[in-house]
Amino acid sequence: MDEQPMSDLAPRSTIGAVVGVWIAAAFIGVAVGLLAPAEWRMAWMTVGLGGCIVLTFAVQLWLGRAKGFIDRVALTAGGATLVMGVISAVFGVVALIPG
Repeated sequence: MDEQPMSDLAPRSTIGAVVGVWIAAAFIGVAVGLLAPAEWRMAWMTVGLGGCIVLTFAVQLWLGRAKGFIDRVALTAGGATLVMGVISAVFGVVALIPG
């Protein structure tokens, strides 16, 4: 009888890992938007996005599932990019409003 490893029988949920990185991207984006000076904001957003990419790989490697790895990494990194892009756009529009 060929026994399967426990990870195949009860795999870890991947959606929680994906959404977790998106939430981290939102926190990083808001923190950079509030704490960084306006002239350095986009540079720090880039650094924050780089951190999200590293976090993406760390989380997906921690899951230990080879099947669908590229799709999960693309979804996670793309979502983090979208989240941080929307947040930076909001801060950019707010910076244009005089007051």
